[in-house]
Amino acid sequence: RQEWGREERAQWAVVDADTDRLMGRVALRSILLDEGTAEVAYWTVVAARGRGVAARATTALSRWALDEIGFHRLELMHAVRNVASCRVATKAGFAVEGTKRSALLHQDGWHDMHLHARVQGD
Repeated sequence: RQEWGREERAQWAVVDADTDRLMGRVALRSILLDEGTAEVAYWTVVAARGRGVAARATTALSRWALDEIGFHRLELMHAVRNVASCRVATKAGFAVEGTKRSALLHQDGWHDMHLHARVQGD
C-alpha cells in the first residue's frame, strides 16, 4: 500500500474466478508517471503453470495500464533461460527488443535478460 501511495509499485493477486484460490500475481514496478513508463512483473503458483494464467493476467494488466491509465510504454524482463516466461511475454503482446547482458544477479550468478516492451497502439 505504501508503494502504491507513493506511485512507485502496484501489485494484484491473480485468483481463480470460481474458487478464489491464489494463482499468482501481476505487478507494475518502477513506475515513472512523468515518463509514462513502468515494468511489468508476474509469477504463478506451480498448479497454475502451463494454463495461460500469467499471459491472461499480464494482457489484462497491460491493457488497463496502456488504454485506461495512459502509460506510454511497459517493459518486461525475464532471464534468457526462462523459455516459459518468454512465451508469456510474447502471448501478452510484448515484442522482444533485445538482450541485456549480465543484467540481473540471481542466487546462481549473473543472468542475461530478455527485454520485451509494449507501447500504446501495439
